[in-house]
Parts: sequence; C-alpha cells; structure tokens
Amino acid sequence: MKPAVAANTNHQNRRPSWQALLTILMYSFMYIPIIILGVYSFNESRYGAIWKGFSLTWYRKLMGDERLFFALGDSLKIALCAVAISSILGTLMAVGLSKYRFPGKSLYVGISYLPLIIPDIAIAVATLVFLASVAIPLSLWTAIAAHMVFCLAYIAIVVSSRLQGLDPNLEEAALDLGATPTQALLKVLIPQLTPAILSGCLLAFVLSMDDLLISSFTAGGANPLPIEIFSRVKTGIKPDINALSVLLILASGLIAALSEYFRCKSDRI
Repeated sequence: MKPAVAANTNHQNRRPSWQALLTILMYSFMYIPIIILGVYSFNESRYGAIWKGFSLTWYRKLMGDERLFFALGDSLKIALCAVAISSILGTLMAVGLSKYRFPGKSLYVGISYLPLIIPDIAIAVATLVFLASVAIPLSLWTAIAAHMVFCLAYIAIVVSSRLQGLDPNLEEAALDLGATPTQALLKVLIPQLTPAILSGCLLAFVLSMDDLLISSFTAGGANPLPIEIFSRVKTGIKPDINALSVLLILASGLIAALSEYFRCKSDRI
C-alpha cells in the first residue's frame, strides 16, 4: 500500500496548481498579443486579418518615412534633455535626503515621490493649467519640463535604494584624510552610485519616450513619436505601425535589460 500511496502523492505533486495556471493565463494575456503583432508585421497583406506571405515591405516602408523620423527626433530631444537634467537633480535630491535632517523632511519626501502614483492625466492637466496661468507658450521646452516631473522621481527613488546599501564610513574616511565634502562626493560617493544612476536614467528614458498624455498636453508645436503614432491609428492599425511597434518593443526590452544589469551591478558593489 505504501508504494501506491507514494505514487499517488507524486502524481498529485506533478499536477499544476491553480496559482501556476493563473500565472500562465496572465502571461499569455500579456504576451500573446505581442507575438501576434510581431508575426503580422511581416505580413505581405495590407490587411492584418489576412495572411498573404512573409515580407519585409513594411519595414522598408518604415525606414523611408521622414515624418516618423522627425517625430522620433522630437521624442529623443525631450527624453534626453529631461533625463540629463533629472539625473543631476534626482541624484542630489536622493543624497540630500539620505544625509540631512530638516523640519518637514517626511512631507518633502512624500511630495517628491507623488509623481510615481499620480495619474498621468492629472499631471498633464495641472501642468497645462500652470503654464497657461503664467502665460508660458507651449513648446518643446515645456514638454521637457513636464517630463522632468516624473523622470526626477524615478531616478531619485532608484538612487535612494542604492544609498541605503552603502557604507557611510567610506565617505567619512575620505573627509578624515583631507578631502573636501565636494571631493568626497565626486570621488567616493558618485562612483559607487554610478550604476544606480544609469539604471534610473534608462528607466526614466523609456518612460519618457513612451509618454503620450503629458506630451499631448504640453508639447505645443512639437510632435513626439507617441502623438504621431496615436494620430495614425485613429483610422485603423496599418502594417507599418505593426513594424514600428515591434522595433519599439525590442528597443525598450534592450534598455530594460541594461537597466536591470546596472541595478544588479550596483547591488554587488
């Protein structure tokens, strides 16, 4: 009887649990549409529901779309400028919050990280109302300023998580050896924070490139890539948009992998 009971137990252990089935269902819901999108980006037919054979026509057409490249250029300008400025301010904010105590610090921390939880539409409307109240015309620079709001928070929180794992004695030792506070910051603290700063910058860059709501409210005459894509899909999804989506997914995946690499590297330091 014992071998039979053991065999029955092993059979029950091999049976997938409801948690595993739910996980498979969830990931299938997330990734099967992406796989279908990738397959139909190579479809020779102009209509997505009809498969006529493998073709790179839509990728070649995409490479010759000047309007799309202009939109990509606007998105890159906004993302790079916003991330570059936010990387400096976010790092200084994280360092200041970890090293200094002052009245209202908890309130300041809560306000600083609010963009992480506030809906994008609320940030977009609030920014537009503020710009209108101070009579600042919408332009590429107003979009950069609006993107800095959430880029700053994401970079600061990644750097803050890294600061919690650092040994404070290293900076104190540098000060004891004659280094100025600025030298200790630049030569001791910043090198240790560099992987975390890069990870936060890559994360903020992807989010900035992907943003539609805030850009549409603040970009003015600029035409970032998400707005260009949204204007095209209003009349239906075309195969060249499928091809563009595949390229954007691959680029985002690569940047996310780099961000995770730098995050893991910072944890090992």
